[in-house]
Amino acid sequence: MPFKRFSRRQFARIASWSALGISMLSARSSMAQSDQATGIQNQKVLGFPNGFLWGTATSSYQVEGAVNADGRGPSIWDRFAHTPGAISDRSNGDTATDHYRRYKEDIRLMKALGAKAYRFSIAWPRVFPQGVGSPNPKGLDFYNRLVDELSANGIEPFATLYHWDLPQALQDRFGGWTSRDTSKAFADYAAHVTARLSDRVKHFFTINECSRLVHLGHGLGADAPGLKLPQSGLNQVRHHVALGHGLAVQAIRAHGRAGTRVGPAENAVSCIPAIETPANIHAAEIATRELNAGYLTVMMEGKYPEAHLARAGNNAPKFTADDLRVISSPIDFVGLNVYTPDHYVVAADNERGFSLAPFPASFPHMKASWLRPGPEAMYWVPRHVAKLWNVKSIYITENGTSASDQPAADGTIYDVDRIMYLRNYLTQLQRATSEGVPVLGYFLWSLMDNFEWSDGYEQRFGIYHVDFDTKRRTPKLSASFYRETIARNAVA
Repeated sequence: MPFKRFSRRQFARIASWSALGISMLSARSSMAQSDQATGIQNQKVLGFPNGFLWGTATSSYQVEGAVNADGRGPSIWDRFAHTPGAISDRSNGDTATDHYRRYKEDIRLMKALGAKAYRFSIAWPRVFPQGVGSPNPKGLDFYNRLVDELSANGIEPFATLYHWDLPQALQDRFGGWTSRDTSKAFADYAAHVTARLSDRVKHFFTINECSRLVHLGHGLGADAPGLKLPQSGLNQVRHHVALGHGLAVQAIRAHGRAGTRVGPAENAVSCIPAIETPANIHAAEIATRELNAGYLTVMMEGKYPEAHLARAGNNAPKFTADDLRVISSPIDFVGLNVYTPDHYVVAADNERGFSLAPFPASFPHMKASWLRPGPEAMYWVPRHVAKLWNVKSIYITENGTSASDQPAADGTIYDVDRIMYLRNYLTQLQRATSEGVPVLGYFLWSLMDNFEWSDGYEQRFGIYHVDFDTKRRTPKLSASFYRETIARNAVA
C-alpha cells in the first residue's frame, strides 16, 4: 500500500502501531485484513454505546515502588510482603514496576493503545504516613503530577481511594478495619484527597473489592494484614469496611467540586444461570442479592437481608440504624471487577429458591488456577446489578487474565490465550450493552505486569511485559488486540 494512499485514520493507526512495537509490514497486513472486513467491524461498533470509555487499570502498591520516597509511610502490604512465607516467590513491592518514577513513560503506553481513561489508586500512606494527622504534601504532589500528565495526553483519570494499602500505623493503633476508627480515618483521608484533586478528577472509587480485602486479609490470612479472625470478628470487619465506604461517599459529596461522581469498585459474587431459562435466571438474581449481602446489597438497599443475619446468628455484626443510612448513601455508579463465574445457579424448590452447581474437575482455567474462564459472567453480572438495584451507570473496573507469556524465538509474546479470553469476554459485554445494560466503560486489568499480591511476580496480567530487573516495558500481542478493539469501536 503506497504511503500516499493512507487515509488520516490509517496513518494514525500506523503511528500507534509503531509505538506498540509492531512492524510496518505487520501493520499493513493487519490493516488490509481489517479493511476487507468493514461490514463485520460496523456490526461490532453497534454493540457499544456512543462515548463508551476504554481504559486500563493498575493499583498503587502493585506498580509504584518507591516505598520510602518523599515521606511515604509503611503500609500493611509492606509489612506483610516482608513476612517470611507470605509471598510465593519471596518478593515484595519495594520497587514493583517503578511507576512512581516512570509514570510519563507509562502514560505514553496508554496513549499508544488509544485508551481514553486510566484507573489508578492513591496510596493512603503517601498522603497520610500515619493514616491520620498531618498530611504529607509530597505524597499528593505525585498524584497531582500524574493527573496533569494524563490530562495533557487526553486520558481521563479515575481514582481509587483504597486498593488495600492501609497505613501500617492504623493497623498498629486501631487494629485496622477491626475498628470503626479506621472507617472514620478513611473518610478524613477521602475528604482531603477529593478537595485537592476533584478540580481535575471527576470519578472516585471508594474501596476496591471489599469482599477480597475482608475474606483473604482477615479470614484466611492470605493477604495483608494476614489475620485469621473468627466469624464474628470477620463479620464486624466486613461491616466496618462497608461503613468506611459510606462515610467516604459523604466526605466526597461534602468536599468535592461540582460534578464529582463516586461509587464502589466491587468484585461482586457472580451468579450465572446454568441454563438460560426464566426460572434459572430468576434464581441467579436471588442468589446475586443474597450472596452479596454484606457489600452491594447493604450499600444499595440500606439493610442486611434477614436471611443473611439469621444465618450469621450470634456472629452477626453489631451496627446501628445510622450505620445503615451511612452505608447506603446515594452513589453515582457501580464499578464491577469481573474475572470468572463464582457460581452456576439452578432453580430449586428450597427455602433459598436456588442451588449452586459444583464445578467439575475438568472445568478449564487460565494460568492462575482460580481463574476459571466463563465469558458469560461479563453479561450476567452487570445485568443482575442493573436490574436488582436499578443502577443507571456501571463501569467494568477490572477484567483480564494471567497467561504464560513466554517470548517466542523472535522475542514476541504471542499471548493468544489472553486474546482468546478478552475477545470472548468483550463479546459478552457487547451483548450486554446492545441490550441496554448501562455499562459506560471498561478498564482492562492490567496495563502492565506488576506485583500480584501473594503470587508476587509469578503471575503476569499485563498487556505490556515488564522485565522486573530492568523495568523495560514491551508490548505483548494482546496490546495490539486491545489497540484494534479500541480503534474499531471509536466514535468517528
